[in-house]
Amino acid sequence: MRMGGALMASPGQSAVAHLTNLAQTSLQQKVGYLLTAAVVVALVAGAWMWGQTPDYRVLYSNLNDRDGGAVIGALQQMNIPYKFADGGGAVMVPSSQVHEARLRLASQGLPKGSTPGFELMETQKFGVSQFVEQVNYQRALEGELARSIQSLAAVQSARVHLALAKQSVFVRDQQKPSASVLVNLYPGRNIEAAQVAAIVHLVASSVPDLPVNNVTVVDQQGTLLSADRGAPNAPGLDPTQLKYVRDVEAGYVKRIENILTPITGPGNVRAQVTAEVDFSETENLAETYKPNQNPTESAVRSQQTSESSSANGQGAAAGVPGAMSNQPPTPGSAPLNPPASAAATTAPAPAAAGATPAGGAPAAAAGATAASTATPQTPVNVRKDATVNYEVDKTIRHTRQAVGGIKRLSVAVVVNHHKEVDAEGKTTLKPLTDEEKTQIGDLVKEVMGYNKERGDTLNVLNSPFSVEEREPAPDVPLWQRPETINLVKDVGKHGLIAALVLYLVLGVLRPLLKSFAQPAPQVVHGGKLLPGQAPGADPNEPPPMQAVLSYEQHLASAKQLAQQNPSVVANVVKGWVQGNG
Repeated sequence: MRMGGALMASPGQSAVAHLTNLAQTSLQQKVGYLLTAAVVVALVAGAWMWGQTPDYRVLYSNLNDRDGGAVIGALQQMNIPYKFADGGGAVMVPSSQVHEARLRLASQGLPKGSTPGFELMETQKFGVSQFVEQVNYQRALEGELARSIQSLAAVQSARVHLALAKQSVFVRDQQKPSASVLVNLYPGRNIEAAQVAAIVHLVASSVPDLPVNNVTVVDQQGTLLSADRGAPNAPGLDPTQLKYVRDVEAGYVKRIENILTPITGPGNVRAQVTAEVDFSETENLAETYKPNQNPTESAVRSQQTSESSSANGQGAAAGVPGAMSNQPPTPGSAPLNPPASAAATTAPAPAAAGATPAGGAPAAAAGATAASTATPQTPVNVRKDATVNYEVDKTIRHTRQAVGGIKRLSVAVVVNHHKEVDAEGKTTLKPLTDEEKTQIGDLVKEVMGYNKERGDTLNVLNSPFSVEEREPAPDVPLWQRPETINLVKDVGKHGLIAALVLYLVLGVLRPLLKSFAQPAPQVVHGGKLLPGQAPGADPNEPPPMQAVLSYEQHLASAKQLAQQNPSVVANVVKGWVQGNG
């Protein structure tokens, strides 16, 4: 139908035109449709895959060829994607699978490390000499020690060299082994003296008959880390002693600040301690003897008692042994008949009846009767000797002074003025009173163990702190924050993918489909449809590329389609009826 000189096609006519164009589509146009669709699908799939590319992180670096091949084989078995970086020196996997891959590889013992260990002994060939076995054992032992040292957090790599002496049956020819350790530390890391001592004892304990003094530890800068332990009395400062002094001073400072912080508030007290520590070694041995205070309670060491008796009669020999005593007695010069008074005075008392004299002869054998003559008694000498030895009060005292005793402490404490807030909310600083300073000094004395006799000193100063005012950190704009930048990157990435897809669909695919969907005009000439020719055109003239079809041409094309494919036209009419078109 025509309205205002223009052709207005109804929906039915438009559908007929599309069916006509589809039926009249050439093979070349169909191939073009397929190629266009394939290109669009490929571009969309590539953009989607590019958007889904994971972020790769380093799994292991500085792997040797043997360990690298083992790690790659394990990753392929676990279906974990990987790629190389740094010229093949690093293996990278998706960041979401880094930790899982490391754990699973560690369960398989990978990577084993570039230094061989006791696995060298597993590949021994048959018939090797004893020298080769000894060399392989030494290499394996060095590798195992290097692996153990590399387990330290600060050690990146390590090498161990062992000098094992040959065994000898002669004691004087035996030599002790020695070892040298080269450690390569991570950048910015340092190793403490305790860790160096641990390395030394680790190596010394792993090699038979290796003294601790024969182990040397050197870092990658050539610095000797192991001290000369063979000369303990060498002049100079001992790092261990210096560290002990610093630890003592830091301990006192921490105790002082901890007890004063609840009173003054956090950040309002500073303390410094100087400690003089005595590292001299002193041993005293004293042996003291004292008289016994109470002999009756004293312990008896030894006791000896001797007793002797002797008689001066004729039956017993008496006198001093020698020539003089063996001579017969000289006759007496005294008168034979002494006076009666003298005889009465010197006469001994008569012996009792039946008594035996000291000389051993009975009274009857003396040649006199008991009634008429009295026999004199022989005197007896008795001697007793007793010796008692008591234990002497003896005291032995062995005193060894502890090393590291504190000789003197000097403590300085600075306390800030306390803050007071008035009713208006204004804050002012006021100094401490004398009573408060005295209380603080007493607390510090109790904490430090103040001893005036050893010369300890304490100084408490109350002064306002000069605190440097720090400028507040500028507020980072939202567009400069890292999380915002990452979000913008993700949005931009996906937005670029969406824009590319829209451009391909709207700018490339849609015009291409339109150009393919519009068939060349056909006219009836001599009872035949000539594609691409307008009515009245020369048959020898090539058909134009594009032409506008009139209503009559569409009607003629529809009639011809109905004659050739009546089923298609029936389906179109059926669709119109069902759709009320």
